[in-house]
Amino acid sequence: MHVFYTPDIQTRAELPEEEAQHCIRVLRLNIGDQITLTDGKGYFYRAEISAATNKRCMVNILETIYQEPLWNGHLHIAIAPTKNMDRTEWFAEKATEIGFDELTFLNCRFSERKVIKTERISKILVSAIKQSLKARLPQLNEMTDFNKFITQPFKGQKFIAHCYEGEKPLLKDVLRKGEDAPISLVLIGPEGDFSEEEVQKAIENGFTPISLGKSRLRTETAALVACHILNLQNQ
Repeated sequence: MHVFYTPDIQTRAELPEEEAQHCIRVLRLNIGDQITLTDGKGYFYRAEISAATNKRCMVNILETIYQEPLWNGHLHIAIAPTKNMDRTEWFAEKATEIGFDELTFLNCRFSERKVIKTERISKILVSAIKQSLKARLPQLNEMTDFNKFITQPFKGQKFIAHCYEGEKPLLKDVLRKGEDAPISLVLIGPEGDFSEEEVQKAIENGFTPISLGKSRLRTETAALVACHILNLQNQ
């Protein structure tokens, strides 16, 4: 099945230029061929190519298909990006395949990467929803200062995963169940962990310290584990 991301398909029956080139020049599809589209907002569309050039692909919508949410609530991961961007990109891809709703990058005291360009991450998210047949594109936020982020209003459960000693129940054991639309946010620190001051400030702002298990995990692995736990618990 060929799936193409078309965020404006409800107002414009045409594939974006990059998707059109992939459709016509790479896959060599042509007029009359049927394809599947997604707007990233919860809908798939069965469509037929009506006109095609090297850079343009017009379609006729044959059927609109609503995809029911695959999990309950809103799952938000906030992560300090790794120094090696390949690892952050790997996390973004795999987390999207598993399923979550929102991704924020954090600038922490011990962050080794203070600037991040989200354009490539955005493309990875799009590719991953197409590959995993999801009709909803996760929201991608720009990098935010840790202290500013934790003081923002947030309705739902808030957790921080860190490596310091202290009482830290497993994330799977403290997620509230039975809610119609649970909202959950997990903070994942940089490769040098959050500072002790950051952990304390997070707790003061309503975040619950949690554990992701007995193993010491890399940043991107910890974020993926948290994503998986949130998703499974909210199936």
